[in-house]
Amino acid sequence: MSDVSKLVRAIRNRDDFLLIGHSIPDGDCIGSLVGMYLGLVGLGKKVKALLEDPVPAIYRYLEGSQAILSPDNLTEGFEQVIFLDCSDPDRAGSVVERIVRDCRNKFNIDHHHSNTRFARWNYVDDQASSTSEMVLEVLLKLKVEITYDIANALYIGILQDTGGFQHNSTSGSTFRALAYLREKGADLDKIKHHLFESKSRAELKLLCLALQNMNFSANGKIAWMILNYDAVNAIGAIDICPEGIINHALNVKEVEVALMFREISPGEIKVGFRSKGAIDVAAIAAQFGGGGHRRASGCRHAGPMEDAEREVVLAVEGVME
Repeated sequence: MSDVSKLVRAIRNRDDFLLIGHSIPDGDCIGSLVGMYLGLVGLGKKVKALLEDPVPAIYRYLEGSQAILSPDNLTEGFEQVIFLDCSDPDRAGSVVERIVRDCRNKFNIDHHHSNTRFARWNYVDDQASSTSEMVLEVLLKLKVEITYDIANALYIGILQDTGGFQHNSTSGSTFRALAYLREKGADLDKIKHHLFESKSRAELKLLCLALQNMNFSANGKIAWMILNYDAVNAIGAIDICPEGIINHALNVKEVEVALMFREISPGEIKVGFRSKGAIDVAAIAAQFGGGGHRRASGCRHAGPMEDAEREVVLAVEGVME
């Protein structure tokens, strides 16, 4: 029996689920979380969803996103925990990880190469375009009716994690999944409006700030942006998750690796990595306790921005020599 079949059978035979995505959630995290939540609710299962960090504003229009709880709102234990888009339990965030640490029945649905297969039931496919595409497969095997709202959530997850269908992980099966979701009602006008045509002034100010604070290595092959907490707070952009801003650095012709250093709270820095393919940034992120994909990864760094900048840039330079 395949991993997905084992996982599906275990879900079918159980109830009382807590769904968890990773901290600082992106489109695939939100899409897979909302899609799985609505699917299990449709089966009549008892289910709740949890994130350590808030749902980014551009995804709050999705039906089901309002049900995602913060750790402060969780008041009961759960028999089953399903991790979505998490390469290891730590990706859920320290607070959430502590909440579910002792749960025996853990499920793991993920597409990251660095996944540690930490659960009792693991469905990990590092060739998949996204966790959202994998969730669609799981829901279909569970005989879930793919509704308009599920289709929108999963379509967004696939769209965002493939970089608009540009990444090599975008396969024939990905386009077949997208076609199916479109037939089930995925609303491209709404998706386009909320993801690409509803930017706030603060988000544009954040882009300007990142571009103003972009640096290059001596050989021009590394570009990195710096967003300090006080500067971001001053423009009212603390709650904005800038998923696409790092790509502006990667778009520079000579650049092979782009980095984004964002201080999300004083002394706590999130580092984003992007590569054009020659450099495996997942391996570099792993040096700092992070992970992800060969071309897109991330990690956290505690301490002053200057230390994070120096250490990470040196690590990238070390593999480019």
